[in-house]
Amino acid sequence: MVIAEQPRPRRMRADARRNYERLLAAADAAFAAQGTDASLEEIARAAGVANGTLYGHFPTRQALLEALLRDRMGALAGRAGELADAPSPSEGLRDWVYAAVEHTMRYRGLSTACLRALEDETSELYAACRGVLGAADRLVARARASGEVRADLTARDVFTLVGAVAWAGSEATREQADRLLGIALDGLRG
Repeated sequence: MVIAEQPRPRRMRADARRNYERLLAAADAAFAAQGTDASLEEIARAAGVANGTLYGHFPTRQALLEALLRDRMGALAGRAGELADAPSPSEGLRDWVYAAVEHTMRYRGLSTACLRALEDETSELYAACRGVLGAADRLVARARASGEVRADLTARDVFTLVGAVAWAGSEATREQADRLLGIALDGLRG
């Protein structure tokens, strides 16, 4: 039996790589300033490329967000892994929630995009958001097992809480968002 070799992924040409990087930089700036609903056409214009180039690299808004957030979401999941051995499971969870809120506040609308992606396995964001939810689940399970948080707390509750506080941070002051987060975290105690 002959096993066919898998084709190697093609390396991007230098000009295509530059366009890709410029699109990511323009998207980062636009999403930070205007939220995740920023105009894709304006992103292409800011990157100095045609709309077709943008859609060639990123066929959907979610694909652009996924590429932009891939490393950050991985780092957030990694942070949960680091905190999994914290002396106090609830403090580990608390520290992670603060990091998750900080991450989610970067782009107004990101929490909504992630919550929607979790309901759609075909979304380009699904795997990244699912990975973060899985990382949170390990922290929540450990905190529940220790009795330090409510027995009915789920990772989805925490994920939704992060989104709500991030939304509040984009609509109110940062101080108000921090205050709401403190109140919410106090309410999670077992």
